[in-house]
Formats: sequence, C-alpha cells, structure tokens
Amino acid sequence: MKGAQFLVKALEHEGVELIFGYPGGAIMPVYDALLDSPIRHILVRHEQAAALAADGYARATGKVGVCMATSGPGATNLVTGIANAYMDSVPIVAITGQVATPLMGTDAFQEVDIFGITLPVVKHSFLVDTPEDLPRVVHEAFRIARSGRPGPVLIDLPKDIANAAGDFQFHPTDDNDSSLQDLDTDSLARAMELMATSHRPVIYAGGGIGMGRALKEFNDFVDATRIPVISTLKGLGAISTRHPLFLGMMGMHGTKASNHAVQGCDLLICIGARFDDRATGKLSGFASHAKVIHMDVDPSEVGKLRYADVPLIGDLRKTLAALSPASLDGDAWRHECLAWKQAHAWNYDAPAPGIYAPWFLKRLAQRAGHNVIVSCDVGQHQMWVAQHFDFDRPQQHLSSGGLGTMGFGLPAAIGAQLAYPNATVINVSGDGSMMMNLQELATLRRYDLPVKIVLFDNRALGMVRQWQELFHDKRYSEVDLSDNPDFSRVAESMGIPAFRIENKEHIEDAIDDLLLSSGPMMAHVVIDQKANVWPIVGPGKTNSEMMDEIRQ
Repeated sequence: MKGAQFLVKALEHEGVELIFGYPGGAIMPVYDALLDSPIRHILVRHEQAAALAADGYARATGKVGVCMATSGPGATNLVTGIANAYMDSVPIVAITGQVATPLMGTDAFQEVDIFGITLPVVKHSFLVDTPEDLPRVVHEAFRIARSGRPGPVLIDLPKDIANAAGDFQFHPTDDNDSSLQDLDTDSLARAMELMATSHRPVIYAGGGIGMGRALKEFNDFVDATRIPVISTLKGLGAISTRHPLFLGMMGMHGTKASNHAVQGCDLLICIGARFDDRATGKLSGFASHAKVIHMDVDPSEVGKLRYADVPLIGDLRKTLAALSPASLDGDAWRHECLAWKQAHAWNYDAPAPGIYAPWFLKRLAQRAGHNVIVSCDVGQHQMWVAQHFDFDRPQQHLSSGGLGTMGFGLPAAIGAQLAYPNATVINVSGDGSMMMNLQELATLRRYDLPVKIVLFDNRALGMVRQWQELFHDKRYSEVDLSDNPDFSRVAESMGIPAFRIENKEHIEDAIDDLLLSSGPMMAHVVIDQKANVWPIVGPGKTNSEMMDEIRQ
C-alpha cells in the first residue's frame, strides 16, 4: 500500500465521511487514492473555503472536520480557516501536500514551510518524514484535534512519502485524554460556599459548554440554581434564548439587561468562556464587585485575564454535575434582572418604509422552525443575528467569534448543510462579506445544496462605517461599496435563484419564498446605509456605559 492509500484508509478508520479540498501537484497521490474510497470529497473553489467549510461541518456536528490542499499557495490559502478554527476551538484536521523530501529547503516549485507558518494557530503539527510514521500521525492528529480544548491540527505530507510503499498497520492506542484532570474537591466546596452566600449571582456562559458537550449538565445546573444567565457570542444556545432566565448576549453589542446584570453581580460564575475583550469591555471595570468562579477545560484560560477566586479546571460535564448548591437566596436579584429584561425588550417599530434588518431576522427566526442552522459572516448583520435570532442549542449558530473572518458564512453553511441535508440552513451575510468568498455560490450549485442566503446590502462596510461615524468624527475612509454588483444577477448567473427586496411590506413574502424553496435561494435585502447596531459599548468603556440608538 502506498502512503497516500494508507492515509485515506486511516481517514476512513477515523470515521471521516467528508473532505473539503482542492487538488494540485503535491497532493495528487492522495486525490488518486480517494477514487477508491467511500469518503466524499467536496470540491470548493478556493482553499480558504475548504478550511471554513470543514469548520462549519465541525461546529454543526461536533465531529472533526477535514480539509485538504496542495503545497505552496494551496496550503497558505488554508491558513485563515485554520486560524479561525484555532481561535474558536473547533476540531479540524488540515492535510497539505508538500514537495518531496529531497527538495525541501531548496525553494522548489510551490514549496512553503507550512509547518512553520501555522505553528501559532494549531494545537499541533506533523511533518511526515518517513512512511512508517503515518499510522501514528493520522491517529494522533484526530485525537489531539478533539481532546481537551478542541482545535486544528496540521498534517504536512511530502509527495515522496505519499508515493512510498509500505506495510501499514493500524495499531491500537490509548485514547484516554490526559488533559482532563480529576476535580478538586476543596475547590468544589469553596464554589458551593460562594454560591450559597451570594445575593446577586450571574452565570456567564461561553462556547466551551457546547464544545464540551455539557448542554444537559449546564441546563440542569441553571434549572436547579435559578441563577440568571448571560452569554458570549459563542455561548448563544447553551441555554435556549427563549429560556425565562436568559438575559441575552453580553458585551459590546449585548443587551442592556445582560450588561446591567454583569456589572451589578456579586458572584460571576464563568463557564467555558475566556473573558474576551468584546465581552468584557474595559476589563478593570468588568464585574468589579464580583467574586469569580471560573470553570474551564483549559487551565491556561483560568486566571489569564481575570483572577479566579475559585478555579474549577476539568471536564465541564463532570464539574457541573458535581456542583450541588443548597437553596440560593436570589429571589430579589432574579426579579430585578427579569425587570431589566422586560424594560429593555427590543423595539421593532421602525417607522421608515425601508427594511429594518432586526425585524426581518426576528420574523425569519419565528418562521424558520426549530430545525434551523444559521451561519453568519462578520459585521453588523452578525450582531443582529446574535441579538434577534433564537437558538435552542449552540450548533444552530455558526459564527466566527475570535478571528472575525469575513467570508466565513457561505462555506460554513455548505459544511453544515452537507452534514444535515434535511435542516434549514441559512447564511446571513453582508455585501462586504459576500464578496470575500462569492465563488462558493458555484459550490452550492454543483452539489445542489438548499442553503438559503439572506444578503443585507447597505452598500458599505457597515461595521467599519459605524465605528468611523461614532468614534472617528464621521471621517469615512474606504467603506464605500456603492459599486457593488447586482447580487441577484450574480447569483442567477451561477444557477442560484434570487430576488431583491427594498420595502418592509415585502418581508413576509420574501421569507415565504426563501423557506418554501426546495433548493438554494438568495434574498438580496437592501437596507439603509445609516442603520447601526445598538446598543454599543465604545472603546475603553465599561459595559455599563452603553450607547443607545438615537432615532431621527
């Protein structure tokens, strides 16, 4: 068996069903081996999309996503997607072809040191230098990607190793996750004592809850303690956004109720979150009167930005199940939080005849049903989705959090739709983001994937424009996209049915057309260029210093 053939057999052995990729010279032996494999290969139109589609597949399923590219530019085009997965703790394995080992270091055609380039944005890298290493490397790559705090792993495969013949065998290995340590009983006792003596506790829910498959334990914990819950962008869906104790997303574009609650709490129970600057605002003023219990699988995150009075490091399922707090004295605080939630409920009454994006999304959420997955790009529309869509589990909300990758949404939607053919997968994008990976409309058409695209078009880089308006004295620099193409015609030229709407009276019909379509469809939704995301916490401000909308 050749090395490339064994690699494909090893992927089958790991349960891989889909690979997203683009062929080329150095990776060609693997593509040859794929012809004899049941693994389905999805040909994207740019390697970045291969990594982002694998990311979306992994987020939606919890499985390891796999992408593949050739050496040189193929490998470097994967880097943004690999970094995106690293920042958001998404398990993917990226396989790159490499020039033959005798040519390495000679500046050979399409040679780059992808091992070195990706070192800061992977959990681990492998450069396969002998055929005998392949069985260990492939298995280890998948184990590392999904264990502990998940993340991307790179396998760089030289062409001569892919072509080398050998007697490859699968060897049983110990898959115990050594990164998971036993729970500290003293820390558990101190955590329960803090909860029992707290009068204003808040649960700060992050993406680690979903990634750690701790949804049941987390929801049981919330129902038992009846503590109000706020979440990060990636934490949305850890508890249903319809849950009466859920106050909303926190931070820069969080709800007033959640930001008031976190600033007024005396105990912050952080679960699977990392005190990101977009969530905390001015860190020194964040929950400044609160003690902190920090639960995380990754010990490097605990105490990194905020001192933890009680660190609880380990598997979140075990940690949450082990916490059995006594009856909490929190009725008055809970009522205060819920009063904030009611007082600051969203106002969807937009008097202008144009389309108010939050209302469009709210109606779409109400009518899309529970079997929906929303994949966002990055910008104003991303925040509107986080604020106004409803999610019952985090796998329904695919959003580039840490890296903020424009162009993420469409490839991620492709990955999710392939994972769940019967789900309603919606890509919510903006005119700036759509132009980043527009070519993937061809991938959508090739595989006839019924992804629904909602493209909000304000003819500008909306979020950058908003910041220049609010914090740079309206000195607008390079945000004008008034020369956008007609996106409906572009989509139709690629075989995707599309329509354009500009008036709010057409919202209901547009949603009908989208949701009832049996195949892919794009709704090109024109919105006001001056529409901003509210509220917003300005740079250097605390979460209590929110700027609110001033309607003219």
